[in-house]
Amino acid sequence: QLQLVESGGGLVQPGGSLRLSCAASGFTLDYYAIGWFRQAPGKEREGVICISSSGGSTIFPDSVLGRFTISRDNAKNTVYLQMNGLKPEDTGVYYCAASWGGCQDEYDYWGQGTQVTVSS
Repeated sequence: QLQLVESGGGLVQPGGSLRLSCAASGFTLDYYAIGWFRQAPGKEREGVICISSSGGSTIFPDSVLGRFTISRDNAKNTVYLQMNGLKPEDTGVYYCAASWGGCQDEYDYWGQGTQVTVSS
């Protein structure tokens, strides 16, 4: 069974940090671009950041520039999203997804999401 599983979400105070993980099973992530998306309550899902198969990263909203970074460990078949300086507006369900065609192409596999809540 091909699937992506996110973990690492939770409740954090403003200014805090979280590291999300996206682990793949049933396929290898080596040749896929992996994107992180989020959906806040009452809002549409938006792209956050993506890492290509070669390791380059693409950041979608300027709001996370300088605060979020993405990395991949192909040996562990896992991609990580490091989130620092978290703000209440970062609250939402975070999803990872895999794209064979690259960060700007359609995504083939999606995880079930992990909740991130930034609140004091």
